Amino acid sequence: MATRTADAQGGFLKWVERTGNRLPDPVFIFLYLVAVLMLISIAATWTGVSAVHPTAVDEATGAPLVITAESLLSADNIRRLLTEMPQTFTHFHPLGYVLVVMLGAGVAERSGLFGTAMRAAVSNAPTLLLTPFVALTAMVGNLAADAAYVVLIPLAGVIFAAAGRHPIAGIAAAFAGVSGGFSANLFPGQLDALLFGITEAAVETVFADFQANIAGNWFFILAMTFVYLPTIWFVTDRVIEPRLGKYTPTAKAAVAAGQPADAAAETRVDNAEAEDAPIADNQRRGLRNAGFAALAIIGVWLFFVFGPGTPLIDETATAEARLTPFYQSLVAGFFILFLVAGWAYGKAAGTIGTHRDLVKMMSESMGDLAYYLVLAFAAAHFVAMFAWSNLGLIIAVHGADGLRELALPAPVLLAVIVLFTGVLNLFVGSASAKWALLAPVLVPMLMLLGISAEMTTAAYRVGDSATNIITPLMVYFPLIMVFCQRWVPEFGIGSLMATMLPYSLWLLGTGVVLIMIWVGLSLPLGPGAPVFIPVG
Repeated sequence: MATRTADAQGGFLKWVERTGNRLPDPVFIFLYLVAVLMLISIAATWTGVSAVHPTAVDEATGAPLVITAESLLSADNIRRLLTEMPQTFTHFHPLGYVLVVMLGAGVAERSGLFGTAMRAAVSNAPTLLLTPFVALTAMVGNLAADAAYVVLIPLAGVIFAAAGRHPIAGIAAAFAGVSGGFSANLFPGQLDALLFGITEAAVETVFADFQANIAGNWFFILAMTFVYLPTIWFVTDRVIEPRLGKYTPTAKAAVAAGQPADAAAETRVDNAEAEDAPIADNQRRGLRNAGFAALAIIGVWLFFVFGPGTPLIDETATAEARLTPFYQSLVAGFFILFLVAGWAYGKAAGTIGTHRDLVKMMSESMGDLAYYLVLAFAAAHFVAMFAWSNLGLIIAVHGADGLRELALPAPVLLAVIVLFTGVLNLFVGSASAKWALLAPVLVPMLMLLGISAEMTTAAYRVGDSATNIITPLMVYFPLIMVFCQRWVPEFGIGSLMATMLPYSLWLLGTGVVLIMIWVGLSLPLGPGAPVFIPVG
């Protein structure tokens, strides 16, 4: 019976891998969807598909406004597509957010600030608290994006081995924190800017003048951090490490038998080995200077909020909207914070000599976004054409009516969205690509039911992160396997999936419970971000 169950699980995982590998690149997924959208818009126009707008009225008659489907091959829409292509691309909300934040984050990463800070955070952790230290650092390390994967995860294996524990357990705990807890954090960061940019674009297909607040999930992701922390701790110490058994140190001597298959992966492993070295005096000076620089930037922002003139407070707005300029300034705030802290670290650590080094790092960070720019071009046109066709609004109105008739409690409805997103994540790994697909329908539809855009975004984030760690389609999955093979040469894809599956199930389960409790208590998701909004 046990063998039959294992075979069934293995068959399912192989099916997931085969199916996912057949999917085209996300850029082409969007292009194919644009073609399908054109055909649907033509059919919807011919058949007279329409919906009554829930809030707008016809200015001529005063009657409720009827929204009809528009063919994307009409003369007006073809002209719009060809003449507004530059604006469609450059006005795509996530693009500006991501480019600005990454200009600063690129300096903090390339100067070595992110890597050294993570090493310092976990290297002196007490043995008894090693797992929660690694897990917490991994979740906060999401602010460092790729650096968390290539620095912290292999380092966790080294630290666990030095403490006499199984290094695979350390790698698993760090991987679960960085990727399984992808949205959990103490502070908003790059991911918030990216997702809320897409949310803003989605809302504007139905409701005008919506402005995203990248701190709109701050309280929720903070709660996620402290819910996921004991979850990862429990699974690592009570489920994974006992299953792995006692580690035999001689296995590391056999790492040569598990050489990475490609030169790029080999280089990454060699770089990870270099990260095992103790923190040097110049790096400690860099961390100290970066800390002072960060405190100075935070102080400036507080002065702008509480000082004379209050440039980040709108004194003329209602009480709940007075902090809107502050929320909108957070993208610039993170850019300046990362830039100045990275520069201060680099000058002390010796990784930045002149201002030319700084400019070079910023330029290289833009180079890393080359693929994202191509993806954003395709996604921007899909989102824009979806709005031009009016299909997003029509689907949202009819979908909201259908959900209203089902009368599902809001906690149950959002839990279903979490589970659906988690399943979809097995096949489409990119968080931004999935949200660009789902947001134009989900966000307006739930807003018509009185559920805020911030709440829908939070539900998506829970489902998107929990299953990252069990799909081979996740871009870092092969690299994590290579890190494991440093310690256990025969460690393969199936081994990594089996190791990470308990984390995925526990994180998904606790995330669903967190969502349902949050909605049930109607707790604010962030400053000025309620769960429910007025309808009509």
